[in-house]
Amino acid sequence: MKAFKDIEIFTRTAELGSLSRAARSLGLTPAAASAALKRVEEDVDALLMIRSTRSLRLTQQGALYLRYCQQALKLMTEGRDAAHAIHAAARGTLRVSVSSDFGRNLLAPWLDDFQALHPDIQIRLNLSDQVSNVVKEEVDLAIRYGVPPDSTQIAIPLAANNRRILCASPEFIARAGQPATPYDLVNFNCLCFMVGERVHEQWQFTHAQKDDEVLVAVSGNCSSNDGDMVRRWAISGKGIACKSELDVAGDIRAGRLVRVCPDWQGELAPLYLVVADRRQLSPLVRVMKTFLQQKCEQLTQGSTPGETIRGC
Repeated sequence: MKAFKDIEIFTRTAELGSLSRAARSLGLTPAAASAALKRVEEDVDALLMIRSTRSLRLTQQGALYLRYCQQALKLMTEGRDAAHAIHAAARGTLRVSVSSDFGRNLLAPWLDDFQALHPDIQIRLNLSDQVSNVVKEEVDLAIRYGVPPDSTQIAIPLAANNRRILCASPEFIARAGQPATPYDLVNFNCLCFMVGERVHEQWQFTHAQKDDEVLVAVSGNCSSNDGDMVRRWAISGKGIACKSELDVAGDIRAGRLVRVCPDWQGELAPLYLVVADRRQLSPLVRVMKTFLQQKCEQLTQGSTPGETIRGC
């Protein structure tokens, strides 16, 4: 970066008041430093310094330009240090807990990309649909849908506007038809997710253009505590599922699933990166956070919010 170096030479010369001292401090010959000053003056098309064998002083233009150069050097140095810190931080082991569906179908291939970018990072992945206790368990971070029930935990949004959507396979729709509104779901086989022994069979929806809100009691012949199993049943044509848009975006693009009642949106299902304590937001965790936010944005072709931390 010759231009950066030339600006550094100009700034150091002005600060030391001597071309020879500036050259020595930067490990250069006076001739090389003089050539650099000449390039800077040619670049701005102005005389910046009046030099003689015994004295040196800035012109009015030189004094003005010096202030900008000092600011530029400060920013460049901070940027270089930040980039170095990220590079230095991108090594070590990350212990990640994630739900089975998101982990298998989205995070696993994303982690391949992540480790291609950061080969010095080792990943320990824990797949579970049970909500991880990031305080007691030996994990560095958890990736979960919904705001953590413990308000003392640190939750960083990865996809704050993600919602649940209705979906089914083309084969199921060809065989059974599809509901015109969520009210009609009572006439269809619905695939439900279980939390413990409780079946999530109360599905809530909001119309995309209206203020209408609907709460429907659904039923079906298949339910599971494994979100990926519900997705697989939907793809195989067993019924209608209400899934996170992130979880089924790839299936919808590939034609394995189609949106049902597309004018209606399910409940919000924001995706968060969760840590137990702010001190766990290490550079390594922040590298992962930024990467996942970008992946979520690419998947939904929407906007991902900046980092807003709850619980700090």
